[in-house]
Amino acid sequence: MTDTAAPTPVRILLTGRFGWFFAGRTVDLAGSSMTTVALALAVLQASGRVADLGIVLAANMIPALVLLLVGGAVADRVRRRTVLIATNLCTAAAMAAMAAVLITAHYDLVVIAGLALVSGAVSAFSQPALRGIVPELVGRQDLQRANALLASSQNTARILGPMLASVLVATAGGGWALAADAASYLLAAAAFARIPGASRPPAANRPLWRDLVDGWSVFRSMRWVVIMTVSFALVNAFSVGPWNVLGPQVVSGHDGAVGWGTVQTARALGLLVMSVVAVRIVLRRPLRDGRIWGTLAGLPLLAVGLSGDAWIVAAAAFVGGLGFTVAAITWETTLQAAVPEESLSRVVAYDDLLSYVAIPLSQLVVGPLAAVHGAKEVSVACGVAYVLAGLLPLLSREVRNVRP
Repeated sequence: MTDTAAPTPVRILLTGRFGWFFAGRTVDLAGSSMTTVALALAVLQASGRVADLGIVLAANMIPALVLLLVGGAVADRVRRRTVLIATNLCTAAAMAAMAAVLITAHYDLVVIAGLALVSGAVSAFSQPALRGIVPELVGRQDLQRANALLASSQNTARILGPMLASVLVATAGGGWALAADAASYLLAAAAFARIPGASRPPAANRPLWRDLVDGWSVFRSMRWVVIMTVSFALVNAFSVGPWNVLGPQVVSGHDGAVGWGTVQTARALGLLVMSVVAVRIVLRRPLRDGRIWGTLAGLPLLAVGLSGDAWIVAAAAFVGGLGFTVAAITWETTLQAAVPEESLSRVVAYDDLLSYVAIPLSQLVVGPLAAVHGAKEVSVACGVAYVLAGLLPLLSREVRNVRP
C-alpha cells in the first residue's frame, strides 16, 4: 500500500518559500493552540463566571463559521500571502487589546466578547488561505510530504501550546498569557512576509457574490468532493459530541480526571507519531487508503463503550490518532492536487463549513440520548456508525479512482 517517498528531501523542502511558510504556520499554530486555553482561563480568572466564558467562546466561534465562505472567496481573489499577513496582524492586535484590558484589571465582558468576535471573524479568512497556499509553494510531488510536515508541527503545537498557556496563566496571569499569544501572531506575520510574492495574478474585478456562486459550482461539479464532504459531516456528527461529552464522563467514572487526561495525551501522541512517519512514505491511492486508515479513528469510541478503562481507551485513542492523521493528510493532499488552484480556497471553505455543520447538533443531542439509552451503548453505536460513515465514500467509483 505504501512505498518510500522519493520527492524533495526534507532539508531542502524546509528552505525557501515553503520553509518560511512552515515557520510562520508553526508559530501561528502555537498561538492558535494557546488562544483557547489562555482565553478560557483568563476570562474565568478575571470574572469567575462560567456564563461569561460561554459568551466569549461563542462570540469567537460564530463569526468564524458565518464568514468562512466569504473568507474562501477572498483568499481566491487576493494573494494568499497577503491574506495571511493581514489576518495575523489583526489577530495580534485583538489579542494585545485583550491582554491590555486584563493586565490593567479593567475586565469588561462586552469588550472581551467584542474582541473575541473580531478574532473569530479574522480566522474565517486565514483558514482558507492557509489551506490554499501550499500548492503555490511546492510541486505536486511534494504535497503529501509538505502536508505531513505541517501536520507534525500542528500536532506538536496541540501538545505544547495548551501546556504553555496554562503555565503562563498560573504564573504570570491570563493577561500576560494573551500578550504572549499576540506576540506569536506578530512573529507568524513576519515569517509570512518573507515568502516571495506569488506569481498567481489577482482575480478579475467582479462582485464577491459571483465568486461565491462560482466556488459552489466548482465544489458541486466535483462529485467525489461532495461525497467526501457528506462523509465528513456524518463522521463529525458521530464522533465530536460523543467523544467530548461521553468520553470524559465514562473514563472519569472509571479512573478520574487523570484517566481522561491520559487518554487525550495518548491520542495526541498518535497524531504526532503518524504525522512524522507520513513524511517518509507515499500512499499510491491516497483517497482510498486514507479512508481505510481513517476507520481506525472509530476505535476510541468503541473502547469507551465496551470498556471505559483509561488504559484501554488510551491505547485505542493512540491507534485512532494514527488513522486520523493519515486520513487528514491524504484528504488535504488530494484536494490541493486535484482542485484548480484559482478555486481551491473556496472549495475548502465549502468543505469545512458543510463538514462542521453537524457538530453543534451532535454536542446537543448526545447527552439526552445517553440519558435514555446509556452512555456506553450510545458510544458503541456511534463508533460503529463512524466506521461505516468513513467507508461510505468507497462505494463510489469516482472516489476509488481519484489519483492526484
